[in-house]
Amino acid sequence: MSDRQTENHAEAHRWLLERVRAETCETARSTGLNELSDRVIEAMAATPRHCFVAPEQQDWAYADMPLPIGRGQTISQPFIVALMTELLAPEPEDIVLEIGTGSGYQAAVLAHLVQQVYTLERIPELANLATQRLRELGVANVVVRAGNGVQGWEEQALFDGIIVTAAAAEVPPALVQQLKPGGRLVIPVGPPHRTQDLRVLEKDAQGVVRSRSVLPVVFVPLISDR
Repeated sequence: MSDRQTENHAEAHRWLLERVRAETCETARSTGLNELSDRVIEAMAATPRHCFVAPEQQDWAYADMPLPIGRGQTISQPFIVALMTELLAPEPEDIVLEIGTGSGYQAAVLAHLVQQVYTLERIPELANLATQRLRELGVANVVVRAGNGVQGWEEQALFDGIIVTAAAAEVPPALVQQLKPGGRLVIPVGPPHRTQDLRVLEKDAQGVVRSRSVLPVVFVPLISDR
């Protein structure tokens, strides 16, 4: 990459972070968030989105919009990535699970914020590409596996947080079961290819789960292989 391209990416990245901050303020009435934490902004700033898109998408890498990554999947809009990350309330010692690795972008953001990320991708080709990208960027605390995200990752449970980057018709029971007491699950719920409801589920010390709606969103569907 030329020095000019590097400068262009850096400038576009700075603009994107300002746009994400502004959109957080604009949606505060719905989300309850007036601003993003410094930790989340720093993680977004440290994650080069252009490394997670195809060469033909490079000019759009820092636009605040989803982009296609192949196989009918997308890399999420940066504002939504930041919002879902903030809603997860990640702590440095947390072990988190992501369902829907896609390009690996959301996992890379989380990697700056928690101790360990486990991430499942249904499409092996995308799982392999994400593994390669993360390795090239030196991200060592993310483990990618090709598998059915609806069933979670029982061998590594329980998780401090679970984030789902595809829309489920209903919240998968396995994910609720694999959430630690005190943990959070952030997930879009609703019909495929229509507006869905971004939700945060919190499990208290007694195992009681409370859910709240945050924002209308549109995600690709979460598909069960069973």
